[in-house]
Amino acid sequence: MKQATFFLIFFLASHFVSGQTKEDSVAVRQAALDYIESQHTPDTLQMARALHPRMVKRTVWKVKSTGKDHIGETSTEYMILLAESYNKKGDKFPQTPMKEVKLLDVSTRTASVKLIADEWIDHMHLVKINGSWKVINVLWQYKDAKRHE
Repeated sequence: MKQATFFLIFFLASHFVSGQTKEDSVAVRQAALDYIESQHTPDTLQMARALHPRMVKRTVWKVKSTGKDHIGETSTEYMILLAESYNKKGDKFPQTPMKEVKLLDVSTRTASVKLIADEWIDHMHLVKINGSWKVINVLWQYKDAKRHE
């Protein structure tokens, strides 16, 4: 009986310490959706709402001439410009774009998300700052890794 009580207390304490609330989970998911949906229907305000001003987005590219890998970086400023222009003609995404958000971890101030969207896989870190969840890091790749060459 003592062992069962210990495990129950441990479970409840660990759940309480993690700080994950339903509201936080909903807000984290919405920030990830704002990030991708702002590209579906060009919306700079939606992208800006999703991103922390110091967000960095990275991926690995291969330099064809040398065959060596390098890290490419993108900033918040560039992503906002991208949201404005990337799909301006409405021809970059399918009629019904794929967008699957997997919450990997949500704590009181940080979260990890995997976004699977059409041709991309984005691993995101989010931070809760001044009451709002913002994407602060993105590590992405094409589903077809050969596109990185």
